[in-house]
Amino acid sequence: MEAAPFGSAFTSKSLSPPSSSFSTSQSLLYFRFNEARLKLKSPGTFAVRASSRGGDSVVTLLDYGAGNVRSVRNAIRYLGFDIKDVQTPEDILGANRLIFPGVGAFASAMDVLNMKGMAEALSTYIMEDRPFLGICLGLQLLFESSEENGPVRGLGIIPGVVGCFDASSGLRVPHIGWNALKVKEGSEILDDIGNHHVYFVHSYRAIPSEDNMDWVSSTCNYGDNFIASVGKGNVHAVQFHPEKSGDVGLTVLRRFLSPKSHRTKKPTEGNASKLAKRVIACLDVRANDKGDLVVTKGDQYDVRERTEENEVRNLGKPVDLAGQYYKDGADEVSFLNITGFRDFPLGDLPMLQVLRYTSENVFVPLTVGGGIRDFTDANGRYYSSLEVASEYFRSGADKVSIGSDAVYAAEEYLRTGMKSGKSSLEQISRVYGNQAVVVSIDPRRMYINGPEDVEFRSTRVTNPGPNGEEFAWYQCTVNGGREGRPIGAYELAKAVEELGAGEILLNCIDCDGQGKGFDIDLVKLISDAVSIPVIASSGAGTVEHFSEVFEKTNASAALAAGIFHRKEVPIQYVKEHLLEEGIEVRI
Repeated sequence: MEAAPFGSAFTSKSLSPPSSSFSTSQSLLYFRFNEARLKLKSPGTFAVRASSRGGDSVVTLLDYGAGNVRSVRNAIRYLGFDIKDVQTPEDILGANRLIFPGVGAFASAMDVLNMKGMAEALSTYIMEDRPFLGICLGLQLLFESSEENGPVRGLGIIPGVVGCFDASSGLRVPHIGWNALKVKEGSEILDDIGNHHVYFVHSYRAIPSEDNMDWVSSTCNYGDNFIASVGKGNVHAVQFHPEKSGDVGLTVLRRFLSPKSHRTKKPTEGNASKLAKRVIACLDVRANDKGDLVVTKGDQYDVRERTEENEVRNLGKPVDLAGQYYKDGADEVSFLNITGFRDFPLGDLPMLQVLRYTSENVFVPLTVGGGIRDFTDANGRYYSSLEVASEYFRSGADKVSIGSDAVYAAEEYLRTGMKSGKSSLEQISRVYGNQAVVVSIDPRRMYINGPEDVEFRSTRVTNPGPNGEEFAWYQCTVNGGREGRPIGAYELAKAVEELGAGEILLNCIDCDGQGKGFDIDLVKLISDAVSIPVIASSGAGTVEHFSEVFEKTNASAALAAGIFHRKEVPIQYVKEHLLEEGIEVRI
C-alpha cells in the first residue's frame, strides 16, 4: 500500500475510535480533531548542534498513556536521575533532555500527540537538535508514515515508511527476543555494544535506504536488515528496549543521559550474531494459608505438599527470586498469579506490588498472567479486561498472559467464523499491540489409535500410550487444568493467532513437575502450525532438555520453574550448555 503524502489528511483507517480507557474530555477532543482534520506542518531542515544542553539531573519523559512506561521510569531513577512528566507542549519545548518511550499502535500514538498539541512541539524540539531519545514506537514515529492500520502519517523527520515484517517466508512475527546489532562506527551511545544482544518486541520496522542512511546508526537482521537505531547530533532513537536489555541497555541509557561520562563503563565482551533462544524463569505466585504471597510449584498443577498439613509448597518470595533470576541471566521473568484474588484482579494489591517492586531492579521483560478478563465486583461495578491489563502494565508488566478467557474466545470464533472484537484477547491486542499479549495453553494428552478417531488435529507420538496407541490429540483445559474443553491445542493456537495473540506459552499437564523433558511432540505440532513465537513449558529437568527442545522444534524460548527454584539446574548452566551445543543465547 502506498503511503499517504506527508501533510495530507489522515486516512479513515488511521482514525480508529478511541479506546475505552479514554476519558470523556479526551474522546470529545478526539472527535473534534477528526472533524477538523488538523494538519501537522512539515518540519524544516535538520541542523546539528555542536553540543547538547543540560547538565542537571532532570529528565523530561513524554508518556502518552499506553503500555509499560514504569520500566523506563525505574531505569532512569536507577541511573540517578529525576523525572519530569510532560503535561503540555510547553513542557517539551522547555526540556533539557527528552525521552519518548512509545508503545502501542502507531495511529493511536499520532492521534494522541496531535490531539494534545504535542506533535508540532516534538518536531520543533527534535529539529532544533535538542537531546532526544525515542524508544521503539518513539523511533517509528520519526518517519514519514506507517503501514500499521494505515497508511498513517508520522512526524516526517526521517525519510521512509514503517512496514510490517514479512511472515510469508516463515518468519515469526512479532519479532520478539534478544537480537544482535550491526553498529556503525561513531554511533556514540551504542559504542562497544555491537557484539551484544538487546531486546526487541515489535511487528513493524523501518528499512534503511539511500534517503535515510545519514540517520541510521545501527541495523539488525531479522528476515532482512531493518533500522535498529538512528542518530544525528543530539537526537537518538532505538527500535529495541534499552530498559529491558539488562546491563547493556542501561549502558545505552547512561550514555544518553551523561554523554560526558559515557566511557566510564564499558560492557563486557559478547558474541552476539543473531536472534538468541530465550531462557525464561517462571514464578507461580499465590497466597499461602497464612495470607503471604509465596512462589510455589505444582506437580501436574497440584501446589500443595503431600503431607499431613497439606500446606502450600513455599519456594521463596517472588520479588527476591525474580531479582536473583535477573542476576543469574534469565532473559525474561514470568509471573503466574494463582492467588485467591483472581475473582477480583484489580483488588489484588499484593500482586500489583510484586510487579512494582520487581520492575525497580529487574531490567528484562516481565510477563504476568492470571485473572485477566472482564468481571463485575461485589458492588456491581463492571471492569473490562482492558482495564485489568492496563493496571498490570502500569504496575510494571510488559506482557500479559491470557489463559481460560482465550479458550472461550477461540471456541466462539471457531463456532461463528467471526471476530467479535469484544474478547479480552482482541481488546488488549488492539490497544497495546499483539506483542503485548501471550496466550497460555494448558493441554492434556489424549491417546487415540489413529487421526480418524477425533475431529481435532492429532500427531504421532514418540512414546506410545498405555494401550499401545501411536497417536494423541491435546485437549485444552481451563480453570487451572481442572476442566477439559472441546477444542484441541492445534485448533486453539491457530485461532488465537488470528484473534491477535503475539506469542504462545505452551504448557503440558502431563509433563508438569515431572522433570522428564518437554513434550517434544506437542511443541513441534504447535510451533510448526503458527507464525508467532512459541514458548515451550512444563517438564524441564536437565540442561539437555533445553537443547533438545530447541534442536527438535521451532520453539523460540523455553521456560522452567521448579528446577530453578530448587537450584537443581542454574540458569547459567543451561546457557553454557546451549552455547556448547551451538545454540545462540544471550550471555
